[in-house]
Amino acid sequence: MTKTAFITGINGMDGSYLTEFLLGKGYIVHGMIRRSSSINTKRLDHLYQDSHEDEVKLFLHYGDLSDSSCIRALMQTIQPDEIYNLAAMSHVKVSFEIPEYTGDIDGLGTLRILDAIRDLNKPVKFYQAGTSELYGGIYNSPQNEDTPFCPRSPYAVSKLYSYWITKNYRDSYNLFAVNGILFNHTSPRRGETFVEQKIVKAAVAIQNGKQDCLYLGNIYTYRDFGHSKDFVEAMWMMLQRDTPKDYVIASGHSYSIKDIVNYVFAFVGMPIVWKGSGETEYAMDENRNIVVRIDKKYFRPSEVEYLEGDATLAKEELGWEPKYTLESILKEMIEEEQKGYSSN
Repeated sequence: MTKTAFITGINGMDGSYLTEFLLGKGYIVHGMIRRSSSINTKRLDHLYQDSHEDEVKLFLHYGDLSDSSCIRALMQTIQPDEIYNLAAMSHVKVSFEIPEYTGDIDGLGTLRILDAIRDLNKPVKFYQAGTSELYGGIYNSPQNEDTPFCPRSPYAVSKLYSYWITKNYRDSYNLFAVNGILFNHTSPRRGETFVEQKIVKAAVAIQNGKQDCLYLGNIYTYRDFGHSKDFVEAMWMMLQRDTPKDYVIASGHSYSIKDIVNYVFAFVGMPIVWKGSGETEYAMDENRNIVVRIDKKYFRPSEVEYLEGDATLAKEELGWEPKYTLESILKEMIEEEQKGYSSN
């Protein structure tokens, strides 16, 4: 029997990889996207181009997590077997600037979906996208399913609500609803404002003489990085269990932002040397050109210093294993970015 999946945030990085993954398994996939003045489906366009008119299995619908009537209508029309809630205001620093909107979408948006599920006259499996930012100021490492939460941003606080409301509805209404506590993950489809993509794009632009310098905030924060492809497979695995359970998904290895800068610049053939300290720290290339500077405008009001995940439970119970290393991920991102220059 063909399964039907409904994905919010389908045009995001994870949404697009999850769509590919599910279509490959024979699913019919419906996705919700927000209406905007510019077309924002570039991560999905190749899926339409590769499909034939008589076998279309991907459908897009306009909607928004702030609109409960829209969510309910889509649920009733689509009648999904699985729901993946990936839509969010997901930029931590921006969440300090628009905290109310972040709470509405990332927190209450989850509640609206859960309430709509209760009205469906069929069993549905629900995946909620959690985040390692939930751990925030907890410094015992690595973090696992038993580590207490200590969110340090409006984004993390909103995700904390969505985490607990998912567990509450699971226990109160016997729903198959799970949280995936996903640590940082990236890919060539990562948004340009996220730091690892920002570093890649700047390094390749500097290499090609299109940019002079990269400006960053705190380069001494540590994050656990994986590949989006690995992580969306884990999402699917969680919904194939007979009983719902929450899992941490992580590579188990953390790197500082400075480590990533060093690797990326070395890969593009521009090894760098660091000088100075604090806000005056900078990096020079072999010709003594300053190619990286610190700019305090990129500092967050509240910083999370160290995140490293322990995915032992997911490995033991789901059989999940990451296939990518940070080095292979960054290499893929750099090579993809370089294609834009080689084609010009």
